[in-house]
Amino acid sequence: MFARRIVAAVAAASPRSKRIFSTSSSYSVTHDYQTSIQELNKEMESVFGDFPPDGLPSSVSNSPANDESHLSSRNIGESSFELTHTGNSGEAQMVDVSPKESSKRTATAVCKVNLGKKVFDLVLANQMEKGDVLTVAKIAGIMAAKQTSNLIPLCHNIGLTHVQVDLRLNHEDFSVTIEGEAASMGKTGVEMEAMTAVSIAGLTVYDMCKAASKGISITDIRLKHKSGGKSGDYSWGQ
Repeated sequence: MFARRIVAAVAAASPRSKRIFSTSSSYSVTHDYQTSIQELNKEMESVFGDFPPDGLPSSVSNSPANDESHLSSRNIGESSFELTHTGNSGEAQMVDVSPKESSKRTATAVCKVNLGKKVFDLVLANQMEKGDVLTVAKIAGIMAAKQTSNLIPLCHNIGLTHVQVDLRLNHEDFSVTIEGEAASMGKTGVEMEAMTAVSIAGLTVYDMCKAASKGISITDIRLKHKSGGKSGDYSWGQ
């Protein structure tokens, strides 16, 4: 049992156990050692009683912290929003948007590419070996927005009415800010199209510049603003 294993370990480390191991007969050592353990077990049981079979006090499962944790989990589950991309049994599914009304939907996303001074100067002077970094990345972002449903499994294939990608060089920290905008007249939003546009544009900047530096990083990919649809308008930080 758990209690006996603990007591055995304590007994093995005690000064008394050291005296037992100093005897010359191996049989005497084993016999005296086991006798000592049995005596200590009896003493411990007489004071604390015996532990349950699983080796853990039954009061642990009924502790206030445990009850609070279960209560908290239950409350969270009851009050949380339902995930629309999962079915009743938790399987992935594409949301049926046919009951929704068509409306104008727009979304703007941003990201940042940290180049470092060496690469920044090359991009600024348009001296990268692969060519015009900003123009190629802009085209890549526009193309990516139109392929979003092919890249992200549960996104709808929607008809985009507008896609724009802009890249701005920041001299103060040798970075590139990428902003992408997507628009549609339909039944589902275009947030993923805008975020895909800036993500692929950022990756294209990396690809165009990786020969000069492997230390380029793409950060702060986020939705900046959206409008339209049942959830209405949203702006980052508001």
